[in-house]
Order: sequence, then C-alpha cells, then structure tokens
Amino acid sequence: MEKNSQAVFPNHQHSRGKAWRWTLWSVLLAAAVLIGVLQILVARAGPILKGRVVETLKTRFDSKVELDRLQVSILQGLNVTGGGLRIYPPDDVMAAGAKAPLISVDAFEFHAGLLGLVFKPMHVGAVHVRGLAIHIPPRKMRQQGAAKPRHLGKVKIEVDEIVCDDSQLVIGTDKPDKDPKLFELKHIVLRDVGPNAPWPYDAVLTNAVPKGDIHAAGSFGPWNTESPGDSSVMGDYRFDHADLNTIKGIGGILHSTGHFEGQLDRIAVQGTADVPDFSLDTANHPMYLKTEFSAVVDGTSGDTYLQPVQARLGESDFTCSGAVVNVKGKGHIIDLDVDVPAARIQDFLQLSVKTEPAVMSGVITTKTKLHIRPGPESVTQKLSLKGGFVLKRIHFTNPEVEDKVDMLSLRAEGNPKDAKPGAPDVHSLMTGQFEMSGGKLNFSNLNYTLPGASVALAGVYSLDGQQFEFTGKVRTQAKLSQMVASKWKSLLLKPVDPFFHKDGAGAVIPVKISGTKSAPKFGLNLGGKKPDQASR
Repeated sequence: MEKNSQAVFPNHQHSRGKAWRWTLWSVLLAAAVLIGVLQILVARAGPILKGRVVETLKTRFDSKVELDRLQVSILQGLNVTGGGLRIYPPDDVMAAGAKAPLISVDAFEFHAGLLGLVFKPMHVGAVHVRGLAIHIPPRKMRQQGAAKPRHLGKVKIEVDEIVCDDSQLVIGTDKPDKDPKLFELKHIVLRDVGPNAPWPYDAVLTNAVPKGDIHAAGSFGPWNTESPGDSSVMGDYRFDHADLNTIKGIGGILHSTGHFEGQLDRIAVQGTADVPDFSLDTANHPMYLKTEFSAVVDGTSGDTYLQPVQARLGESDFTCSGAVVNVKGKGHIIDLDVDVPAARIQDFLQLSVKTEPAVMSGVITTKTKLHIRPGPESVTQKLSLKGGFVLKRIHFTNPEVEDKVDMLSLRAEGNPKDAKPGAPDVHSLMTGQFEMSGGKLNFSNLNYTLPGASVALAGVYSLDGQQFEFTGKVRTQAKLSQMVASKWKSLLLKPVDPFFHKDGAGAVIPVKISGTKSAPKFGLNLGGKKPDQASR
C-alpha cells in the first residue's frame, strides 16, 4: 500500500506543474495579444478621434472645420490633446467678406474611458481649452447667408463641460467709423453643452477701463448657427474693486452689480454702481457717488445707450440719459442730458473745485448737456457742459464775502446805517446760462437778485481756483446818495445821482469782481471793461 501511494504522488505533482506552465503561457499570450490590441488602438485612436471631433463640430456648426493636430495617450484611460482648431462661418458669409474663423482654439485637452472608442456617442466629462477666440462677422455679412436646410450628421461626442482660459469674443461691425467690440474672457466654464438648449456658464471677464474683473453667471444660447450675433445671452454680474484711476482725471474704486439679457448684438443691462470715494483731479475731494441704471449695449458697435441713470452725489439726486459712442481708433464720445431738479450746489462744488470749503451753499436746479470728447487728456480737460440753472437760498461760506453781500442789500434798500459786518443774512437768487470747457466756467448771462438790488454779470470762473473774473451792472432800489451813512457824503453824491439814475432804478452801477474764488475783490468798472479785457 505504501509503495502504491509513493508511485501516485510523483505523477500528481507532475500534472500540477504542467498546469501552472500552461497557465503562465496563457497569461503571457493574452498579454501579448492585449499589447498588440493596445498598439492597434493607439495607432488608430488618433485618426478615429480626430474624425469624431471634426464630424461633431461640422454637425454642430454646419460649416467647414479644420484641426491641425491631435495626440492620444492610453496610459490612464484615454487622454486626448490637440490644437489648431478652426471653425469657419458658412460659405455664403465667407463669400460676403468674412475672413477670420468663426471659432479658433489654440489648444484643448480631454479625458475619456477606453470604451469610448467602441461606443457612440463618446461621453466626455470636461474639455479644457486655451486660447479660444470667437469672431462674429458684421450683421450685413451674416445676412448674406441665405437660410438653407442643414445637413446634419451624427453627434459622435457628448461633452458635459467646457473650461476655457485666456479667451476672447470679438463682435465685428460694418460701420467704418467703429472698431470691433472686444471682450476679454479670463476664465469661462460652459456646462451641458448641447445643440438645442441654453448652456449654463460661469465666467470672469477682464475689463481694461476701468481696470478690474467682472464675474458673470447665467446661460448662453442656444448657438444660432446662421447668425451667431443673434445668439441669446443672460445672466447676473458683479464688478468689484474696479480702479477708476485708470481713467485719467477721475479716481475711486467702483463696485457694481446687475442683470443683463438679450442677444450678443444687443444686450439690455440693469444694475447699480457705487463709488464711495469718487473724485475729480480739479479738486481731489472724494465724494460718495451711487447710481441705478438701465442701459442697452450694442455689440456691433460697442455703443452704450443709458435710459436713464438715477444718481446721487453726496446728498444730491439727479438723472442723466444719453450715449457712450465708440469712435474708431480714438476711444469714446460721451453725450448726456443731465437733469438736476433740486440739489445742493455745495456737493457739486466740493467735487469739482479746489476751494475748501465750497465757496457757497444753496439749492440748484439745472438741465445741462454734458459732452466728453475722446483723447488722452484728463477727463476734466475733455469735459464740456452747456445749460442753464437756477440757484436759490445762496449763502457764501466766506464770512467776508457774505457780509459784503448782506451790506450791499441793505445799502441798496436805502438802509446804509444798518450795513455793518455781521448783518443778518439775506435770501438771494441766481440764474444764468453757462458753458464749461477746458476747466473753466464761462457765464454769458448771470443774474443775481437780492433784496434791494439785482446784479447782471458775465465772466469766467475757473475750477482750479486761479481765475475769478466778472463784470456787469448792479441795479439798486436806492439812489447813490441814499446808500451812504454819512450825511456829508450823501450831500456830495446828490449831484451825481442823475448820472446813475437810469431805467427806473435808483442807480445802475458798473462793477467788476476779480481775484480768486476764496478771496474775490469787488470794485467799480467805470471804464466798462469786459472780463477778457480786465484780465489783460
């Protein structure tokens, strides 16, 4: 029995060793076959995927597609990199003059499972894109493309998300005096990218002037293949820490939020903007500025139409409406109608004039045309204003000036004995027509009315505090001899009264005001010099 068992065991061990050898050879053979298959897959994956990418894009955009390079790695699933992608406008639009690709991509990358080579459509989680550029031809060129049936192929790749860095959107214009509108897209994520539904997006746009980043989130599309500029877009934006100092002549940090919707060619925007420390370089006095606005942005020209803007400067409310118009190669022209129903004059003076405190306080009502021409100069040098105003409840902050006004009123009423420093303040009214340019206010018709007198002036008022030059006439209720407290002086002036007693007034006296805003000088202008002559 023992001999038989000894004979059996060696055969059993031999069989087991033979099985292990067959198993090893099978594994090695399978590995060799797998390696061979992988080699074939690697060799064929590039052309297969390139064909699928091109076919999917042709189907989506119904136009010519070019792809310069595409590389495939299968070390960890299917890794695809490529670049030199160009998608062109329809042939009719190209024939109408469009030259640039509708969409171009410098480089892209995505990852998918190996089974994606077998099953269609291939599913891709995210595509990472660098150097995306979208060039939308001008509307007239797009309209050349006749509507025609689309020859749809099969979508062979489905994408959940497209992540783009350092991209740009350029909307062309057919207006010869306009530059194309350029939007710099620092970072944008497009989700659920499909042909028939809007794409949710999250984007960061780089704004050059004022400098800062705009964060926006919303939906885009669906993409209008025949007319991309008519593709819908909507969303909410936030523009924080925008540096207004990048605009020469003004300063402050802007914060703005709002909502927008429309088409790429024409977008309606509603929002608010706050600048806690808004300033002009003529004064450098920071003021709180807040606005609520409604605007339309024309993507074909870059023009913006304000309809209207509700604004508050300090404690003063006003509205403005108009346009910001793009001028080719120069910048922008700003034309606004400004309506100030009842505001504090000191708020506007503090913003624009160096004198501290503001030369006067009061309530101003004005309607003004504001124009800012393009150019490299400071905003305050390019700014011009034209309009009329009414200024009520005027009080001069300089006690000496206010005393002179109060004493003038008392003398003009024939009460010279009461005309002393510290006399009660009088209520006065000022109306006028003005133009401002080059940092100077020119008054052609300035009327100042106070009890017992009216003053008609014309002159120049500079915002830098260096020029204060007015001439005109003072009409008084009392005669000259009635405006002096001394009896002897009154007797001496009686013979002169007839020379100044004119047009129903007790006296008409030519005057001039010169010096600076903080220290004006009052005097007679017996020579009748005009402001431009008096300054020589």
